[in-house]
Amino acid sequence: MNRILYEPGECVKGVVIFRKEKARHIRQVLRAGAGDYLKVGEIDGPMGTGRILNVSSNEVCVAVETEALPRKPPVDLLLALPRPKVLKRLIPQIAALGVGQLFLTNASRVERPYFDTHVLEPETMRALLLEGLTQAGDTLLPKVRVVRRLKVFLEDELHARVDAEERLLLHPHGGEPLFHALHAGQARSSRVLLAVGPEGGWVPFELELFEKAGFRRVGMTHRVLRSDTACVAALAAVAMRGDSRPGRRPGEPAGNFRLFGPL
Repeated sequence: MNRILYEPGECVKGVVIFRKEKARHIRQVLRAGAGDYLKVGEIDGPMGTGRILNVSSNEVCVAVETEALPRKPPVDLLLALPRPKVLKRLIPQIAALGVGQLFLTNASRVERPYFDTHVLEPETMRALLLEGLTQAGDTLLPKVRVVRRLKVFLEDELHARVDAEERLLLHPHGGEPLFHALHAGQARSSRVLLAVGPEGGWVPFELELFEKAGFRRVGMTHRVLRSDTACVAALAAVAMRGDSRPGRRPGEPAGNFRLFGPL
């Protein structure tokens, strides 16, 4: 855990009590004790710094000083629903890389039983998203929506739900390289909606729907990638486009770091 997260309402008069797995992680993994400082944050709220007041066998009591609300990630993701076991390992990575909204959509090459997976249940999905956020050190939960009718969504709902200036469609036989699309002119600072298809890519009918909805077709490499690999690589490319890490302060290292001892 690179940031210990707590639920809204758990901070009472500036103090949070961590229990169970979080308390064990602080004691045994971070090896932090009274007087040490931790990176903490309120889920869907501000990040902050916590000073450990006391440690017991079951609890860790932390005084919290909140900072700014993290910046919303500059990308939304429309992802053709992958196989359940792939989805389970992919969701934490998506949350760690950072997306504002995640649309899990049907497609011609998506098997219908995929929608019956327990991974799509709200509690399971939230736990996987939080796993990614604690790794990344962020607090903002992506907003997740399951889209069962892609055509209706693209034609009737997309404009009202997504405010991205750039709409990019990742496809094995793409046109412009993704790197060029992200770094060309105004795109360098614009919000992006990225569409990633299923194994085998989007079918011609779907490609036509996306193009009518204002998407530009882009590609990653001359190699054919698995959809989960392409998804992670594309999100990483968007994140590296600029200093998109939420809440980064002047002089703060770009990578993960551990904060202990007096500030």
